Amino acid sequence: MSTPDRRTLIADTAIALVAAAGLRGLTHRAVDGAARLPAGSTSYYFRTRTALIGACYQRLAELDLGDVEADLGAEFGVDAGAGVGLDVGGDVGLDVGLGPGADPGVDPGGDRGQTEGGAVAAPHGPAGREAAAEALAEVLHRWLTTGRTRQLARFELSLEAARNPELEPELHRAGQGARARAARLLAALGAQRPQESAELLAAWTDGLLYDRLVGALARSRPAPDRTELATVARRMLDAALAGNDVQGSSAVREPGA
Repeated sequence: MSTPDRRTLIADTAIALVAAAGLRGLTHRAVDGAARLPAGSTSYYFRTRTALIGACYQRLAELDLGDVEADLGAEFGVDAGAGVGLDVGGDVGLDVGLGPGADPGVDPGGDRGQTEGGAVAAPHGPAGREAAAEALAEVLHRWLTTGRTRQLARFELSLEAARNPELEPELHRAGQGARARAARLLAALGAQRPQESAELLAAWTDGLLYDRLVGALARSRPAPDRTELATVARRMLDAALAGNDVQGSSAVREPGA
């Protein structure tokens, strides 16, 4: 087995262990056993528990962004070649040109989305927003069903970062990838301030996932339904773009109306 494959196997096994038993179940020896690797393999690649958890963050980001790419696709500017570079050495590199207060993919005039290469793309309008809602619902459905284990581990590991300052930078860098993708989506839909809107959309998405997976009513809720999730996704997108709609509508309102 090559080194990248073994690193991936270790990270995937660690994520599964965290989802099943919490962080108390995450040890180098437990990962070796669950992955059926020779004793000492996990500690060879990730010498400390902090390094192992960092590998989990990176792998979670890689898998989640892969789902986003699969369902949203390049139509909304969230292609796999932009936003985050994940290498097998454990580094996450952001390459989206996001400085403090920057709005990715939007020109200063705010009328049309502009890519980093200078190409201008008009917002998709209502039809594009509907397609985006359907695609976002598909992502949510996947994370509530086949990707449920991964999301449970992500929440567990996020809490650990709040307790351990050493882990916070890794979690921050992993989270920036999802927000960069969301900003590209919202820019394609005509958002005036896509980065700001993306932060709201990410927060709402996390809230919905947490509520459906581990909230007070999680066990009594019906199985996730794509139609219902599409309605929720539509509302989230409408809310994220509400400021843009208000600004646009005010431009055509008659004085005194």
